[in-house]
Amino acid sequence: MTIAGKTIAVLKGGPGSEREVSLESAKSVCVALRERGAEVIEVDVTGAGFEIPPGVDLAFNVIHGTFGEDGQVQKLLEARRLPYTGAGAATSEVAFDKILSKKRFIENGVPTPAFEILLAGAGQLPAMAPPFVLKPPREGSSVGVHILREGGAAAVAAALEDIARYDQVALVEPFVDGKELTVGILGNEALPVIHIQPKSGFYDIRNKYPWMAEKEGGSPGAAGSVYTVPADLGEETTLRVQRAARKAHIALGIEVYSRVDILLDSDERPWVLEVNTIPGMTSTSLLPKAAAAAGISFPELCERIALMSLQVRRP
Repeated sequence: MTIAGKTIAVLKGGPGSEREVSLESAKSVCVALRERGAEVIEVDVTGAGFEIPPGVDLAFNVIHGTFGEDGQVQKLLEARRLPYTGAGAATSEVAFDKILSKKRFIENGVPTPAFEILLAGAGQLPAMAPPFVLKPPREGSSVGVHILREGGAAAVAAALEDIARYDQVALVEPFVDGKELTVGILGNEALPVIHIQPKSGFYDIRNKYPWMAEKEGGSPGAAGSVYTVPADLGEETTLRVQRAARKAHIALGIEVYSRVDILLDSDERPWVLEVNTIPGMTSTSLLPKAAAAAGISFPELCERIALMSLQVRRP
């Protein structure tokens, strides 16, 4: 079975903070789907009123973050009875919310750091000792993430004030000093592990997408990351990381595909941070890198996602 001759609407953009990344993902996906013989219609989504012309066989959703990844667009597509790629509305909503995900991980024995919840504007301090990480629970691409090494009241207040721009609560986790890894899941298969080494700081949006940093006036080459695919890990550690990733994917009930972010501590223990249900599909994105390491070309990856999604039974 192929997607040749099928009409696919690529949903791109979105109203959230990751709009620019989504537009870049869409460029790559459109080229790949056309290469596999599909008729592609591009739909720039700015809100719930987007229109998809009749005769579309599948909506290929590459709207990252708010609206596209949190279940909102999925509910609208289900109401229209239009098949779409990836996770369903219910699983998207849980996976996008880091607090709900954490609870599901703990219930299912997925290794994940402990956590606290603080009100973003209430002047609270974490009960756990520093260093710790504060982040909004419903944002992607490390938007609003703060790593505090000392945890003084002023620093916490500043972080919470920033997080309040995105959410009313903040998720607090102990800082795990270790290797940043990510594992793509396609179907229920774990792809090769990727080791991410940011050029500076941590793996924030400027190191994920250096073209965005340069676009905003940053020095060329200053941002970005080095990726090792597959990660230079022992066989036993690799399997342990892949098992943790697959377990997280299954714990959230995610359909079709995802990308699981993991920290590997100095004792080579994996700690699952989050699961991305619509991972980036740009030229520098990680799921395509992992698929390529497994011998799956980018056009084939897009076709597999489309075909598997057409087999999913939606409400």
